[in-house]
Amino acid sequence: MTEQTPNQPEVKATMHARNKHRMGYDFKALIKAMPKLRPFVTVNRYENETINFADPEAVKMLNKALLKFHYEIGYWDIPADYLCPPIPGRADYIHYVADILASVNDNIVPKGKKVSVLDIGVGANCIYPIIGNREYGWSFVGTDIDAAAIESAQHIVSNNSNLKNAIEFRLQKFKTDIFSGIIKPGEQFDITMCNPPFHASVKEATEGSRRKWDNLGVKTVVDPVLNFGGQNTELWFPGGELNFLKLMATQSLRFAKQCLWFTTLVSKKENLRGLYNALQKAGAKDVQTINMSQGQKVSRIMAWTFLSKEEQEQWNQKRKAV
Repeated sequence: MTEQTPNQPEVKATMHARNKHRMGYDFKALIKAMPKLRPFVTVNRYENETINFADPEAVKMLNKALLKFHYEIGYWDIPADYLCPPIPGRADYIHYVADILASVNDNIVPKGKKVSVLDIGVGANCIYPIIGNREYGWSFVGTDIDAAAIESAQHIVSNNSNLKNAIEFRLQKFKTDIFSGIIKPGEQFDITMCNPPFHASVKEATEGSRRKWDNLGVKTVVDPVLNFGGQNTELWFPGGELNFLKLMATQSLRFAKQCLWFTTLVSKKENLRGLYNALQKAGAKDVQTINMSQGQKVSRIMAWTFLSKEEQEQWNQKRKAV
């Protein structure tokens, strides 16, 4: 971690080079964009401006300011008890996804609405489609098994004219299906994204959130708000993260010719081997692991494709010709 000096925000050097949040938070600029943030901003022992990250309302207001200042999102909100995501980490995933697409496109990040992305588990916050569209102009389909989350995400898009006609939402009616019932016959996606649930039960999710509160210095919380919100569908899945990842790997084979690349976040390092083995069994032609780090939080992206290099080139040429 970079050592802080008075009035010097911490440089998040481990973040992606194109991440707008790499240089830390410019609270003066954020407050100017979102004046309602001001009451939540304090000064820490390094004489730098910050917020209380143990306060869900402060975190939500910071997100609103970040989205307004960096991505020109005038309206953003989520219902109570839904996941309030850390914007910088979510942006990192988007930029690494862009690098994957560039790796099979002459090292040029493809931009514009012709690039189609599937976000599995879009959530009430709609963060990945927002950042992906505002940074690269991509089109998104966001899916979720929670109708209320879909309604919230749609409300965000409907209230931002710069997102309209760029993001579509589809409700997944079957909890054990990931791609089926979502990807239509003949439909193609350049890449898929997913931030899978990483706990195996409500109890495990609660204990994990309690540890996070403890790390933030909040020792007296009896029933911690799960990760500053988070419905069961966002935080846990029977069998935990590994079971979900194996299911995704197996089911992705059915859509091998309809998706150029599949990707997912993997929270727990020990689950990489299980996912890799499942992908090998499914017949993936190329599997890549990309490490990500935001401060003390370390995660990784697993990406795979069933297409040969020649088929990937043909895919890109076809998209350019449309």
